[in-house]
Amino acid sequence: MTFLSGRRFLLGAFAMVCAGSLSILPAHAAQNTRQFIQDFGNKLVAIVNSPVSLSEKKERVMPLIQENVDIDGIGRYCLGRYWKVATPAQQKEYLGLFHQVLVNAITDKLGDYRGVSFTIGNVTKSGEDDAVEATLLRPQQPPATMQWIVNNSPKVVDVIGEGASLRLTQRQDYSSYIARNGGNVDALISALKRQIAHHTTAATQQ
Repeated sequence: MTFLSGRRFLLGAFAMVCAGSLSILPAHAAQNTRQFIQDFGNKLVAIVNSPVSLSEKKERVMPLIQENVDIDGIGRYCLGRYWKVATPAQQKEYLGLFHQVLVNAITDKLGDYRGVSFTIGNVTKSGEDDAVEATLLRPQQPPATMQWIVNNSPKVVDVIGEGASLRLTQRQDYSSYIARNGGNVDALISALKRQIAHHTTAATQQ
């Protein structure tokens, strides 16, 4: 089992920034969303395009992701119906591991991008959240189009791209894994620990 969606989250983060957006939300609501994604995106792009080492970029990006992404909310959603059957101790341990897995998945992709640019299209409603249509342009690669989902906090709660929702894809992955292991949440917790340990070992060998 792997966390497959970090690339989509990072692509979405890159694709948030644009000077002129076409909004079909009420003006005030659209402006709030636009300001949030511009601030978050500008900070992220400044880090990614900076001449510092990859390890330093990761250090700078981690608190930015933790501040602007609702990692706990995404983590609860990804656990699905098993969140309610997990004990408080399991919930706490799982969320701590989920933070590490998601941040690792995002920051591991930082070295893959250079010279990116962005366009933002419509800002619409997605249930109670706002959905921002965005396109990322990368040198010598096809455009990547996605929707960036932002709640009222505001914080990022999902990225929809490549034909799938990040949190829904991960929810299906986690639910299937737990079901194959007798409905035991500890099985997922153990798998996440192994994934983090493997990531740590790989990082030290680079």
